[in-house]
Amino acid sequence: MTECNESSFGFEACGSREIVARFDGGTISSDGGAFLLRQTDQRLNLLPRLAQCFLDGRNQALVEHSVLEMLSQRVYGLALGYEDINDDEQLRFDPVFGILAGRDDLEKPLAGKSTLNRMELGTGTKDRYKKIIFWKDWLDELLVQVFLESHQKPPVEIILDVDTTDLPLHGKQEGRFFHGYYDNYCYLPLYIFCGEQILCARLREANHEAAFGSVEEIERIVAQIRAAWPEVNIILRGDSGFCRNQLMSWCKNNGVHFVFGLARNQRLRKIIGAQMQQATRQWNQTGKPARVFSEFPYRTKKKANKGGWDCERRVVAKAEHIDGKENPRFVVTSLTSGKWAAQALYEQLYCARGDMENRIKEQFSLFADRVSAETMRANQMRLYLSTMAYVLVSGLRRLGLKETELAEAQVSTIRTKLLRIGAQIRVTVRKVWVSMASSYPWQDLYQQVWTNLRC
Repeated sequence: MTECNESSFGFEACGSREIVARFDGGTISSDGGAFLLRQTDQRLNLLPRLAQCFLDGRNQALVEHSVLEMLSQRVYGLALGYEDINDDEQLRFDPVFGILAGRDDLEKPLAGKSTLNRMELGTGTKDRYKKIIFWKDWLDELLVQVFLESHQKPPVEIILDVDTTDLPLHGKQEGRFFHGYYDNYCYLPLYIFCGEQILCARLREANHEAAFGSVEEIERIVAQIRAAWPEVNIILRGDSGFCRNQLMSWCKNNGVHFVFGLARNQRLRKIIGAQMQQATRQWNQTGKPARVFSEFPYRTKKKANKGGWDCERRVVAKAEHIDGKENPRFVVTSLTSGKWAAQALYEQLYCARGDMENRIKEQFSLFADRVSAETMRANQMRLYLSTMAYVLVSGLRRLGLKETELAEAQVSTIRTKLLRIGAQIRVTVRKVWVSMASSYPWQDLYQQVWTNLRC
C-alpha cells in the first residue's frame, strides 16, 4: 500500500525502487520556453507600443501595476495557452510571468484577476474603477505598422485576404443576434490578412452580411500601406460573401485589383453549358474528376441600386464533374487574361485563399472566442489582446523559426514543442537562472531559434 504524510507521497514501486513525491522542487515553471517570445517582442517592440494605445486615468502615485505590465501579462498568457484572467490568479506568482511582464521585484505578485478585469472593461466614463481606456484607431494602425516593418524593402505585389467567422455567444452580451447559417447566437468578426500577418480584427454584430463595413476597413489599410509603399500592387481576395458592387467599385476607383468568389445561379450555369457537357464526357470516360475552365464578360440583370452591378466584369468559370455530379464554380475579377489565364487565376490565385482559413483557426488557439463580457467594446478589447498574442507568435514563427522544422507550424504546435518547457527558476542578486529540463527533446531547435532571434 502507498502511504503519504504532509510532506511526501508514496506510490507503487518501479521495479526495486520506491517512488516518493514531494513538493520540494523549488520554484518550477512549465513555461521555460516563453523567453523566446520575450526575445521576439524585443525585436518587434510590440508590447511597449501596444501600451501607448491606452490612456491610464488612474492616480499614478497609487498605481502598482502599469498598463504595460498588465498587457504583457495578458498577451503572454494567451500566447502560452492560458485563456482566462482566472488563470492569472495563480500565474501572478510565477517568476517567469514576472520576467515577461518586466517586473524588477520578482518577489511581488503581478496583477490579479480583478485588476485585469477593470482594465478590460474600461469605458472612458467617470467610473472610479474603470479609468483605463484604449484607442481603437491606434490599435488598428499598430497592426498595419508591424506588417510594414516586417519587410526590408517594399514588395512589388501583395494580396490582402478578407474573411469572416463566427464567435458563438452563450450569454446576454450586447449585440447578440441569432445567425441562421451558423445556427447560434454569435458575433461575426471581420479579419484581414496578408499572408500569415494579420491587419484587421474587427468585432461585428451578426445581423449584417459578411461584407458589412469591409470597405471602410480596407480603405484605411490600403491608405496606410500606400503611404509607405506608393508603388505596390494590391490584390484583394475573398469568397462570394464579399462579391458586392460597392466593394468592387471602390477597388476599381482606387487602383486595387480584386478576385472574389461568385455565387452560382441558373444564368451562370446556362452560360457554361457546353463546358459542363465536356467535363461530364471526360468523367464518363475516365471516372476521374474532370475540369474545364472558361471565362466570359458578365453583368447582373439587377441595377446597382438594387443589389446588382454597375458595369460588366470578367468572370472565370470552372466546369467540374466529380463523384457523378456537377460542381460548377465561378469567380469575378478585375485582373486581365493577359496576366492571369482562367485556370491559373482560379487554381493558383483564388484557391490559395484557403490558407487564410488556417490563420483564422489559429485565432481560436489564442482564445479569440472568449467574448463573454457584457459590452461590445470590452469584447473588442479581448479580441485585440488575442490578436496581439497572434502577432507575437507569428513574429516568432517568422523571425525565429525560419528554416527550421517548425517554420510553417501552427500556433498550438509551436506552443507545445517550443514554449512549454519545464524549468527551475532561481533568482539571485545578479542573475535569474533558468534551468530547463535536460530531457527536453528539441534542444537543437531551441538553439537555432535563439540564434535566429539574436541575429
